[in-house]
Amino acid sequence: MEEQPIKHYSSGVFSGEGEENSGLHRRGSRHSSRVELGSQKLYRPEFDSASRGEATSEKLWELMAEYIDTEKSTIQKAIVAHVEYTLARTRFNFDKNSCFKAAALSIRDRLIESWNDTQQLFTAEDKKRVYYMSIEFLIGRSMQNALINLGLEDKYREALEEVGYKLEELYDEEVDPGLGNGGLGRLASCFLDSLATLDYPAWGYGIRYDYGIFRQMIVKGYQVEMPDYWLAQMNPWEIERSDVTYDIYFGGRVEKKWENGIEKSNWIPNEIVKAIAYDNPIPGYDTFNTINLRLWKSMPTNEFDFQSFNQGDYFKAIETRQKAEYITSVLYPNDSTPSGKELRLRQQYFFCCATIQDIIRRFLKKPREWEELPDKVAIQLNDTHPAISIPELLRVLVDKYGLEWQRAWNICYKVFSYTNHTVMPEALEKWSVELFERLLPRHLEIIYLINFHFMNQVGQRYANDPKKFDIMGYMSLIEESRPKAVRMANLCIVSSHAVNGVAALHSNLLKTQLFARFHEYFPKKFQNKTNGVTPRRWIKCSNKGLSDIYTKYLKSNNWLSDLYETKNLMSYIDNEEFQEEFRQAKLQNKERLAKWVEKECGIKIPTDAMFDIMVKRIHEYKRQNLFALYMIYRYFNLKAMTVDDRAKQVKRVFMVGGKAAPGYIAAKKIIKLINSIGDVVNNDPDIGDLMKVVFLPNYCVSSAQIIIPAADLTEQISTAGTEASGTSNMKFVMNGAIIMGTMDGANVEIVEDIGIQNAFIFGARVHEVDRLRVQSGAPAGSRLQRIFDAIKSGTFGNPKELSSLVESLEQHDIYLVKSDFYSYIEKQEEADAVYKNQDRWLKMSITGALNMGRFSSDRTIHEYAEDIWDLESVEIPKPSLSAISRVKSQPNINPTQEIVEQHIIEGHEDWQCKIDDIPAEDLEASLMKDEESEKIPKYLYTS
Repeated sequence: MEEQPIKHYSSGVFSGEGEENSGLHRRGSRHSSRVELGSQKLYRPEFDSASRGEATSEKLWELMAEYIDTEKSTIQKAIVAHVEYTLARTRFNFDKNSCFKAAALSIRDRLIESWNDTQQLFTAEDKKRVYYMSIEFLIGRSMQNALINLGLEDKYREALEEVGYKLEELYDEEVDPGLGNGGLGRLASCFLDSLATLDYPAWGYGIRYDYGIFRQMIVKGYQVEMPDYWLAQMNPWEIERSDVTYDIYFGGRVEKKWENGIEKSNWIPNEIVKAIAYDNPIPGYDTFNTINLRLWKSMPTNEFDFQSFNQGDYFKAIETRQKAEYITSVLYPNDSTPSGKELRLRQQYFFCCATIQDIIRRFLKKPREWEELPDKVAIQLNDTHPAISIPELLRVLVDKYGLEWQRAWNICYKVFSYTNHTVMPEALEKWSVELFERLLPRHLEIIYLINFHFMNQVGQRYANDPKKFDIMGYMSLIEESRPKAVRMANLCIVSSHAVNGVAALHSNLLKTQLFARFHEYFPKKFQNKTNGVTPRRWIKCSNKGLSDIYTKYLKSNNWLSDLYETKNLMSYIDNEEFQEEFRQAKLQNKERLAKWVEKECGIKIPTDAMFDIMVKRIHEYKRQNLFALYMIYRYFNLKAMTVDDRAKQVKRVFMVGGKAAPGYIAAKKIIKLINSIGDVVNNDPDIGDLMKVVFLPNYCVSSAQIIIPAADLTEQISTAGTEASGTSNMKFVMNGAIIMGTMDGANVEIVEDIGIQNAFIFGARVHEVDRLRVQSGAPAGSRLQRIFDAIKSGTFGNPKELSSLVESLEQHDIYLVKSDFYSYIEKQEEADAVYKNQDRWLKMSITGALNMGRFSSDRTIHEYAEDIWDLESVEIPKPSLSAISRVKSQPNINPTQEIVEQHIIEGHEDWQCKIDDIPAEDLEASLMKDEESEKIPKYLYTS
């Protein structure tokens, strides 16, 4: 169990100074071969000539030899065919939603062609693949992203216009998949986009949830959680793979026997469920490569208990089915109860077990030695949710295939790598030993065995250290608490050949604070891989005006696959035409958001105001409460001014969006406070358009694509040392927003690249936080105390509900709201002064947007591939203009059946009608302290 050496690779300069130094492989344009060739036949590549001559498949090969062409008439015929033959609609009931589904299915047809060829190429080339395991993938809408990556957006727009539909209206028909919640899931989705774009052999693995975390509604200022049944009207992108299923075991006991002097273990479960695969093609940009996101759905092994049914016990007849299906019903089930905790652990193991079986099946398609597994497989754990895959792979190797323990360990160690996403110790995932023993008895044994060997090594390493046992207790995989718990982060660190943080500051904190002893013990294991986001979605899809400017002045779309190219436009920063186009693009985005706000929130906002926006999960460490306190401070100042003085002030629209965990009462109170501030400010005739406060409901990817491009100022104000990275900061700055923020997470690196003079930075630095926390009970100061008093007196909302927010800050301000407040308002005043000088503001905005090359997820993935996965790109050959042979594509790709749950849809309509009838006392009760809910650790909602 000694630390295995990690092979390091140089990722190149990756600075955008020259193509040959960038570390990225530049391809020829996909578009010239697939789009511009138009009606010419494009023949698909061949991968296995040995099977070409099979007489039984000759006709099949001929029929599947060509790609679908991009002619307008072909697109129209494909859409109409799906309307009639897949959706069973006619030209008399061909509505907008039907058109969306049919168009999406026609796009999926094209994706499947490339998807089949890509998978066949990976198999034929037998290259190493990376498997990215994540409990969530916040995909967002797929249609526009797919068309842009395929280079077909304009073709589809023209084809649809002739049949009476606007493409942009069809985009709005798509429902956001409920497969993720926050930054973790959105990062995973950006990574898949980049893996496909860079031609890396990769698969994503996750769970196909029936329900998203919840659909947020704001009723009288309160957050109300509604079911998010995103599958109610089918998902046109997925492919059900009924031929890919695996049995998943739970519970039972472990039997031991001895064979040839070696103890053998046999896990005998008392429950078995089935995992069925659903595949989602993920196309790359400017390449024919299309990779796969495989999601698992839980099903019973026995669909129906006829014996119970015949005996009249109708509920028991379907009990097994319901229990199995619960596993993948909801993203992040509430784990404040023992049953909730058990469901979460079941969910995680179900996902890990199915994935490991699938990976092993693929590996064993060819005769190999097990030592080849690390040469063909790299598994990246996106946080600790997939950590159970480690003991699961060891179980499979040792118990099923009979490998000796040390041999299995050496293989496993080289396969896994782990990404950490937190800097707070309380946020590290733990599971009780009792629950593990009851649900996964064999895996607990394996974890104990890993820990036994590791503790022996640690004990030897620190044999002469007087703190030896303290060190062992800190590094142990088992926390000797009451009850005992399994530390999943420690398991990941010990069992992976590489561990990385997601921003330079975060990675340094892992090495010096959170995992200091582990870094001392494994000095070569820890790395940094600063997060990134895909410019295809977050500029091209979200901000057409800015995208068109880049393409016009750079004279190509190459910036979409090499974002460093935008830095070349810095020479235009004083160009008046360029400035005006940039300014108009921002104004158009603000006008679009203003319409959305009026529609969704019923509030009219002035587009000549500064849009000051904070959208992210509601949590005390992210400090939406600090933002709210500043709103009150600004309101009081405006009220104290004369009419003439008010007229000289900068107009501001404050916007906040994000969900609070259902059991996180303090976060829900922050939402109520912001809405209460809005109730006062938005209805004050003295203020008018000088200040507006809006809470943006149900924040998701599709709304983010409207909100982010419109921002003038973005609030990135977490306490220094609490945010691992953040990615919304990257998206906002890419779209021309200016950061109001602390030196936390990726803010530090963004400021390095754009220049600190192009951001508004305030607050304590990381090295000051511990000292200031000791003083967290200090007085608030007169200006802040006035705000506290106003909240406690009921000026903004019900003081019985909201006073606790103030009391927690007065007594124990662990996130330094009071400490940072005064430097915060100074920077806010500076932002006002700069905004009055629009030329200076515009240059700051442009400079930020043009210097974000480092924060493309393409750069991040390239570094993972070079430094951790040892992965080579495998580009699918371009199609030929001459008739060539091709291999058979994968079988059993059947069109998905339309899934329409009419009773769910009707129920949804009932919710819309009845939502305003919720009794006021029920809404008030949602913010009342509950003895049990107060015991729930806030960090449970940190993913």
